[in-house]
Amino acid sequence: MAQYGQILLIAMPVFLLLVLFEKWYGWRKGFETVRSMDMISSLASGVTNATKDVLGLSFAIISYQWLLERIAVTTVQSTFITYLIAFIALDFAGYLVHALNHKVNFFWNAHIVHHSSEEYNLACALRQSVSVFVKLFVILLLPAALLGVPAIVIAVVAPLHLFAQFWYHTRHIGKMGWLEKIIVTPSHHRVHHAINAEYMDKNYGQIFIIWDKIFGTFQEELANVPAVYGITRPVRTWNPIKINFQHLWLLMQDARRTSEWKDKFRIWFMPTGWRPADVTKKYPIFKIEDVYDFEKYNPLYSKPFLIWTWIQLGMLLLFVGYLFGNIASIGMPQIFVYGGFLFLFVYAFTELMDGHKYAFAWEAIKAMAGVTILLYYGDWFGLDKSFSGFSYVVMAYFLISMGVAIWFSIHQLGDPKKEYAMS
Repeated sequence: MAQYGQILLIAMPVFLLLVLFEKWYGWRKGFETVRSMDMISSLASGVTNATKDVLGLSFAIISYQWLLERIAVTTVQSTFITYLIAFIALDFAGYLVHALNHKVNFFWNAHIVHHSSEEYNLACALRQSVSVFVKLFVILLLPAALLGVPAIVIAVVAPLHLFAQFWYHTRHIGKMGWLEKIIVTPSHHRVHHAINAEYMDKNYGQIFIIWDKIFGTFQEELANVPAVYGITRPVRTWNPIKINFQHLWLLMQDARRTSEWKDKFRIWFMPTGWRPADVTKKYPIFKIEDVYDFEKYNPLYSKPFLIWTWIQLGMLLLFVGYLFGNIASIGMPQIFVYGGFLFLFVYAFTELMDGHKYAFAWEAIKAMAGVTILLYYGDWFGLDKSFSGFSYVVMAYFLISMGVAIWFSIHQLGDPKKEYAMS
C-alpha cells in the first residue's frame, strides 16, 4: 500500500497539471472541452478510486501467483521480451473485461462512472470505479500464467498499462496516420465514449486496437458523425459516489418491483440496459433518444461559489496527498479512518456542487467527523510532528468550510433571482 501511495503521490500532480493544461489549451485555441464543474467531479472521482486502491479495498478470487504456480508450463526470465509478453497479455485481458463491462447489466455498474461525463477530456479518464470489490481480472491472465511470466513482472506492468490509457482522452488530437492501425488513439477512444448509434459498444481496446479488429468491434471515427458523449440514461449529478452505485440501485429496484420471478434473477445477466417489461411500463426512466437534441447537465453557479469549489478541490488534494505520502507512518487501522473521511469529504463536496438545498448537512457531518478525529488522536494523523500546531489550522478549516456551505445553501443555491456564471 505504501509503495503504491508513493507512486500516486508522483502521478497525481502530473495528471492534474495535464488536465489544467488541456483546459488552458482549449481556451487559448477557442475550442474548450473542459467545463470546470465536470472536471472537478472527474478529479473527485479519481480521488475516491485512488483511495480505495491504496487502502486495498478489493481482492481477487485467486491471485496471479496462485495461478502461476499451478498452470505454468515453462518459466521465463524477467527480460524485455517477458515484459512485452506481460503487457500484451494484460492488454488482451483488459479488452475482455472491458467488453464484459459493456455487455452485461451487472458488470456495467463497474464501468458506468467512466462514461458518465458528457464531455470528453483528460479529466474524464480519472473517472474510475469504487464499486468493484471482487476482481475477476486475474483469471483472464491465463496466457501469461501458462508462459510462466513472473508475478513481479505483472505487478510492474499493471500500473504502467493503466497510466498509458490516460493520454488519449482528448479532443485536441486528430487522427494519427499509421498509428491508427496499431494502438488505441484519441480518435478510436472518442468513438468508444460516444452514444451515437454508429459508435455504441465499439473500440474496447485499451492499448492495442488490434483486438477490436480481430473480434469485429472496431469502428472508425466518421467525419460526418460528430461524437456525442455520455450515457443514454444521464446521471444528472456531480457526485461520483452516487454515480458509482446508480445502476446497481436501479437493478435492485427493478428486481424487487417485477412480478416475474424469472426476471428477478435474469435481470443481472441480461444485456446492459435491459429491464423487465412490467417494470418498464410502470416505472419509466428517461433515456436520450436523439443524441443531437438533449440538455447536458450544466447547473449555473455564482462566481464566488465557483471560487469556493476550486478552494475545496485544492483542500481535498492536500488531504489526499498527505495520506498517500504518509501511509506507513499513519498505520493501521488509522488509514481506514482517514480513507472513510476522504469519501465523506467527496460526498459532501459534490452534494454542494449539485446545489442540493440540504448539502450543508453533509458538510456539517464532515466537519464533525474531522473535529472528532482531531480530538480523539490529539492531532491530524501525526501532522504536528512535521508542522507544529497545524492541526489547529485543520480544525479551523473544518469550521470555516461548514460555515461557508451553510451560507451558500441559504443565500445562493436554488435561488433563481441570483446572477449566475456558467460552470
